[in-house]
Amino acid sequence: MPTISCSERDLLALIGEELDRDRLLSLLPLAKASFDGEEDGKLRIELQDTNRPDLWSCEGIARQIRARLRGALPAYPFFRARPPRAGGRIEVDAGLAAIRPIVGAFIARGVRVDEATLVQIIQTQEKLCEGYGHKRREAAMGVYDASAIAFPVRYRAARPEEARFVPLGFEEPMTLEEILREHPKGREYRRLVEACPRYPLLEDAAGTVLSFPPIINSRALGEVAVGDDNLFVEVTGHDLQVVALVLNIMACNFADRGWKIVPITAVYPYDTAAGREVTIPMDIACTLEVPLAGINQALGLTLAGKEVRELLRAYGVAAQLKPRGIVRATAPAYRADYMHPADVIEDIAICRGYDGFAPLMPAAFTVGGLAPSTLFADRVRQELVGYGFQEVFSNVLMSREEARTRLRIDAPLVEIENYVADTYAVVRDRLLVSLLRVEAASTKAQYPHQIFEVGEVAVYDEAAVHGSRTEDRAAALMASGEAGFSDMHSYLDALMYFLARDYRLESRDAPFAIEGRAAVVRVGDKEVGVIAELHPEVLTAWGLEAPAAYFEINLSALA
Repeated sequence: MPTISCSERDLLALIGEELDRDRLLSLLPLAKASFDGEEDGKLRIELQDTNRPDLWSCEGIARQIRARLRGALPAYPFFRARPPRAGGRIEVDAGLAAIRPIVGAFIARGVRVDEATLVQIIQTQEKLCEGYGHKRREAAMGVYDASAIAFPVRYRAARPEEARFVPLGFEEPMTLEEILREHPKGREYRRLVEACPRYPLLEDAAGTVLSFPPIINSRALGEVAVGDDNLFVEVTGHDLQVVALVLNIMACNFADRGWKIVPITAVYPYDTAAGREVTIPMDIACTLEVPLAGINQALGLTLAGKEVRELLRAYGVAAQLKPRGIVRATAPAYRADYMHPADVIEDIAICRGYDGFAPLMPAAFTVGGLAPSTLFADRVRQELVGYGFQEVFSNVLMSREEARTRLRIDAPLVEIENYVADTYAVVRDRLLVSLLRVEAASTKAQYPHQIFEVGEVAVYDEAAVHGSRTEDRAAALMASGEAGFSDMHSYLDALMYFLARDYRLESRDAPFAIEGRAAVVRVGDKEVGVIAELHPEVLTAWGLEAPAAYFEINLSALA
């Protein structure tokens, strides 16, 4: 979970009330936070929710507490009034569509940067880009002295050897290629761009480089100092929703410190989710309608509609009472976590206070135990560990590109209806994708690599009750200079022997496999798995540097 540090004085100033230490700490649960001690005279605060990046800052925590103490919604007029090109524009090059297609920005002006603000800007930038932005893959941020920038800013695709500028931390100009090779940040984040023929570059109208996103800012413009009062904040990424949310959060943080926010319009030569001219900050608020009866049933209470409305408003959520006992809740534009009625109910419970619920003792007593399917899966784990494979644990959500395009597959998937970002758009229907994710991040580790995962997948099935069926599966992957079909077959054979399952292989080509080096696994008349040597195009799409082979079996069908 994210942990931030901030001075108590700064936090209280942002809340706008004088509170003693005990009272302040008692309010932290409103922001899903807990006190984690002091370090260098500052409060260490642990955030206990990864779905609320708006809370990952001193300003965010103060905003949530302030809303509860005042019982009112925070007002941010820049979400409603968005004059086109009010603060200038960013012109986007068509070449970025296949590289890093989304950019957004705003200007914050009118207040001088002090030490506390500068520390919080840096901390929030790091938390949002490393955590929510998946180590800059989905969101990378730059903050600049806007007074030195000539508009319009240009976001273009540059050849690796074309542009030269002095990056932060260095004294001499370097090409983009040299930055990836010699700069510490270049070496750390080169994986994000090195496979592209051209690299993203931000320049102003005078040709001065702002940054090489998502790698490093230029020293000329990208070094904010105490005393600056006119800042340009930009974020690049692959998904407009993610980029807009990060910028919305930053805009609110600056506004809470008294800065005036001026939107910037990005002009695209290709379509985005919001058209070809996108002005940020933008209102991305989500609205859910929840029956009052459902709220009370979930909480075990008998709250009136007006009480629910006031609790939501006191938590910073716009709420209305609709006919037939419906509560209409709209999350603010700096939040993107409203995906299910349970999210609204959770806000009500937090604002009311968990200590206000009366505890109930269990009415029944049972003796628990592991399900047979779990015991069977554990046995498979033990066998694969014994063969020298290392277990990995992965998220079941992923992007359509990972689950289909990179595997050369064209088939329906179980999709998330209201996903936050493209990286969480579908549910995996095979464990191969999860293993390839891990292997793609392990190319610098010594070979051979042998990894496995035991977990659930959701298979698209129109005949099933909900249009899909859940299966427990086990998959193993090995990568090395000599990895091949026969090597994986030997491990599969050993596993099936110790599971006491007679099986046979039936040759069948797969889109992700080399022709003639794939087969399905059959037990009796059931098709229970697949074994394959992966196709070179799949290896290239995932950035793998060695041949790889894998097998995957359906434990639900074997148990």
